[in-house]
Amino acid sequence: METVLSSRTREVAISNERPFAIIGERINPTGRRVLEAEMKAGVMDRVRADAAAQARAGAVVLDVNAGIPGVDEPALLAATIRAVMEVSDAPLCIDSSSIEALAAGLAVYEGKPLVNSVNAEEDRMERIFPLVKKYGAAVVGMTSDETGISMMPSERLELARRIVNRAMDHGIEPEDVIIDPIALSTAAGRSYSAVTLETIRLVRDELGCNITCGLSNVSFGMSGRAAVNAAFLPKAMEAGLTCAIANPLEPEVWNAVFAGDLVLGRERRDTK
Repeated sequence: METVLSSRTREVAISNERPFAIIGERINPTGRRVLEAEMKAGVMDRVRADAAAQARAGAVVLDVNAGIPGVDEPALLAATIRAVMEVSDAPLCIDSSSIEALAAGLAVYEGKPLVNSVNAEEDRMERIFPLVKKYGAAVVGMTSDETGISMMPSERLELARRIVNRAMDHGIEPEDVIIDPIALSTAAGRSYSAVTLETIRLVRDELGCNITCGLSNVSFGMSGRAAVNAAFLPKAMEAGLTCAIANPLEPEVWNAVFAGDLVLGRERRDTK
């Protein structure tokens, strides 16, 4: 199954048969005070610089988030997307928990983006899927619902199945749903990564969808975070992970990506 995203001038295809795809995570003000202050002030120099740097480093999709408390997030997200499109031809992942902000971002984007994200809550699916269909986007489906995050891989699989089926009800094909099995911090529970890996295997085998995760979540609250992320990544790739939201400026991440693709027999033309 192949998920195709696009900008004005470039297409990116994500699948198990292609080299692993990195979605650059750095255009996100969470935990970045200088970036947050600049974005609040409408200054997009650092946004543009981060977009260009991540693309040079090898990210094939760029995540764009403008979630700052107390701002007009729809307007800020739209402005941030415009700024990124000025300097990069990478397709974008439009990232917000606000449906109004997602709508504003989709309205200004030129191409086929990835929407981040929907979960299995009925109300959220019924509000987000019409937007995804209207703008011809793809969407990340988080394996959680109104009850929270299950620690049973089989239950996460059923939530993924619910998301895919409901997307199809709205005319969205399974290849345009990328499932997020939810990576939680290993510091919070030693079994959490194993649950995520088993969920990845189940989604790959039962649904065949492309699969992503927030890689940095695996090491949240730990020291040596890049090493922990790099240890998790090849195992996840072997299980069926086809892309990840990650920091492409970390050499450890790229070493893990290249090693994983090598072992899995995927040819990469780029080098880092």
